Amino acid sequence: MKITICGSIVFIDEMLAAKQELEALGHEVKMPPTEIIDGDGEPLDVKTYYQLRKEGVNNPSAWLWDKKRDLILNHFGKIEWCDAVLVLNHDKNGVAGYVGANTLMEMGLALYLGKRIYMIKDIPELSYKEEILGMKPIIISELKDIH
Repeated sequence: MKITICGSIVFIDEMLAAKQELEALGHEVKMPPTEIIDGDGEPLDVKTYYQLRKEGVNNPSAWLWDKKRDLILNHFGKIEWCDAVLVLNHDKNGVAGYVGANTLMEMGLALYLGKRIYMIKDIPELSYKEEILGMKPIIISELKDIH
Protein backbone atom coordinates (compact mmCIF):
# COMPACT_ATOMS: atom_id res chain seq x y z
CA MET A 1 0.00 0.00 0.00
CA LYS A 2 1.11 3.58 -0.65
CA ILE A 3 1.00 5.61 2.58
CA THR A 4 1.65 9.28 3.29
CA ILE A 5 2.54 10.21 6.85
CA CYS A 6 0.97 13.38 8.26
CA GLY A 7 1.47 15.20 11.55
CA SER A 8 3.25 18.05 13.23
CA ILE A 9 6.85 18.59 12.12
CA VAL A 10 7.74 18.39 15.81
CA PHE A 11 7.29 14.64 15.31
CA ILE A 12 9.73 14.32 12.38
CA ASP A 13 11.83 11.73 14.24
CA GLU A 14 8.71 9.65 14.92
CA MET A 15 7.77 9.99 11.24
CA LEU A 16 11.16 8.64 10.19
CA ALA A 17 10.76 5.67 12.54
CA ALA A 18 7.22 4.99 11.29
CA LYS A 19 8.39 5.22 7.66
CA GLN A 20 11.11 2.68 8.33
CA GLU A 21 8.68 0.31 10.07
CA LEU A 22 6.05 0.63 7.34
CA GLU A 23 8.62 0.02 4.60
CA ALA A 24 9.78 -3.10 6.46
CA LEU A 25 6.13 -4.24 6.30
CA GLY A 26 6.19 -3.81 2.50
CA HIS A 27 4.52 -0.40 2.13
CA GLU A 28 5.67 2.51 -0.02
CA VAL A 29 5.86 5.60 2.20
CA LYS A 30 6.15 9.35 1.75
CA MET A 31 6.44 11.94 4.51
CA PRO A 32 7.42 15.59 4.99
CA PRO A 33 11.04 16.45 4.19
CA THR A 34 13.68 16.39 6.92
CA GLU A 35 15.51 19.32 5.32
CA ILE A 36 14.46 22.38 3.33
CA ILE A 37 16.28 25.10 1.41
CA ASP A 38 16.22 28.45 3.22
CA GLY A 39 15.88 31.96 1.78
CA ASP A 40 19.61 32.08 1.00
CA GLY A 41 19.57 28.76 -0.86
CA GLU A 42 21.21 26.90 2.01
CA PRO A 43 20.01 23.55 3.44
CA LEU A 44 18.19 23.87 6.75
CA ASP A 45 17.05 21.17 9.16
CA VAL A 46 13.24 21.07 9.22
CA LYS A 47 13.17 21.40 13.03
CA THR A 48 15.13 24.65 12.76
CA TYR A 49 12.73 25.82 10.05
CA TYR A 50 9.81 25.04 12.37
CA GLN A 51 11.38 27.22 15.10
CA LEU A 52 12.04 30.06 12.64
CA ARG A 53 8.38 29.95 11.56
CA LYS A 54 7.21 30.19 15.15
CA GLU A 55 9.50 33.18 15.73
CA GLY A 56 8.55 34.85 12.42
CA VAL A 57 4.78 34.47 12.64
CA ASN A 58 4.31 38.26 12.68
CA ASN A 59 6.49 38.82 9.60
CA PRO A 60 4.16 38.10 6.66
CA SER A 61 6.73 39.01 3.99
CA ALA A 62 9.38 36.56 5.16
CA TRP A 63 10.68 33.79 2.86
CA LEU A 64 9.31 31.44 5.52
CA TRP A 65 5.76 31.77 4.21
CA ASP A 66 6.66 31.18 0.56
CA LYS A 67 8.40 28.00 1.72
CA LYS A 68 5.41 27.09 3.93
CA ARG A 69 3.07 27.37 0.93
CA ASP A 70 5.39 25.23 -1.20
CA LEU A 71 5.60 22.59 1.54
CA ILE A 72 1.81 22.48 1.92
CA LEU A 73 1.30 22.01 -1.82
CA ASN A 74 4.07 19.42 -2.02
CA HIS A 75 2.52 17.39 0.80
CA PHE A 76 -0.91 17.63 -0.85
CA GLY A 77 0.70 15.95 -3.88
CA LYS A 78 1.91 13.14 -1.63
CA ILE A 79 -1.65 12.70 -0.35
CA GLU A 80 -2.94 12.55 -3.91
CA TRP A 81 -0.33 9.82 -4.66
CA CYS A 82 -1.17 7.55 -1.72
CA ASP A 83 -3.84 5.00 -0.87
CA ALA A 84 -4.01 6.07 2.78
CA VAL A 85 -2.69 8.69 5.17
CA LEU A 86 -1.26 7.88 8.56
CA VAL A 87 -1.72 10.67 11.09
CA LEU A 88 0.90 10.59 13.83
CA ASN A 89 -1.15 12.44 16.41
CA HIS A 90 1.18 12.26 19.37
CA ASP A 91 0.63 14.43 22.44
CA LYS A 92 1.60 18.09 21.97
CA ASN A 93 0.90 21.38 23.72
CA GLY A 94 -0.85 19.53 26.55
CA VAL A 95 -3.31 17.90 24.12
CA ALA A 96 -3.49 14.11 24.00
CA GLY A 97 -3.55 12.98 20.36
CA TYR A 98 -2.90 16.48 18.99
CA VAL A 99 -4.05 17.31 15.45
CA GLY A 100 -3.00 20.76 14.26
CA ALA A 101 -4.29 22.98 11.49
CA ASN A 102 -2.04 21.61 8.72
CA THR A 103 -2.83 18.03 9.63
CA LEU A 104 -6.55 18.82 9.71
CA MET A 105 -6.25 20.28 6.18
CA GLU A 106 -4.38 17.18 5.04
CA MET A 107 -7.03 14.92 6.53
CA GLY A 108 -9.74 16.93 4.76
CA LEU A 109 -7.94 16.54 1.44
CA ALA A 110 -7.52 12.81 2.04
CA LEU A 111 -11.25 12.54 2.76
CA TYR A 112 -12.12 14.46 -0.41
CA LEU A 113 -9.83 12.25 -2.49
CA GLY A 114 -11.30 9.05 -1.03
CA LYS A 115 -8.18 7.99 0.87
CA ARG A 116 -8.28 5.95 4.05
CA ILE A 117 -7.30 7.90 7.14
CA TYR A 118 -5.47 6.15 9.97
CA MET A 119 -4.63 7.71 13.33
CA ILE A 120 -2.38 6.28 16.05
CA LYS A 121 -4.32 7.81 18.96
CA ASP A 122 -7.92 8.61 19.75
CA ILE A 123 -9.45 11.78 18.36
CA PRO A 124 -8.36 14.68 20.57
CA GLU A 125 -10.57 17.00 22.55
CA LEU A 126 -10.32 20.02 20.27
CA SER A 127 -12.83 22.57 19.00
CA TYR A 128 -12.86 20.73 15.66
CA LYS A 129 -13.34 17.21 17.02
CA GLU A 130 -16.64 16.94 15.14
CA GLU A 131 -14.87 17.53 11.84
CA ILE A 132 -12.38 14.76 12.59
CA LEU A 133 -15.19 12.42 13.68
CA GLY A 134 -16.92 13.13 10.36
CA MET A 135 -13.83 11.97 8.48
CA LYS A 136 -14.25 8.53 10.08
CA PRO A 137 -10.55 7.88 10.77
CA ILE A 138 -9.43 4.38 11.66
CA ILE A 139 -7.66 4.34 15.02
CA ILE A 140 -4.83 1.79 15.12
CA SER A 141 -2.67 0.63 17.99
CA GLU A 142 0.17 -0.73 15.84
CA LEU A 143 1.41 0.13 12.36
CA LYS A 144 0.97 -3.50 11.27
CA ASP A 145 -2.80 -2.88 11.61
CA ILE A 146 -2.78 -0.79 8.42
CA HIS A 147 -4.30 -2.73 5.55
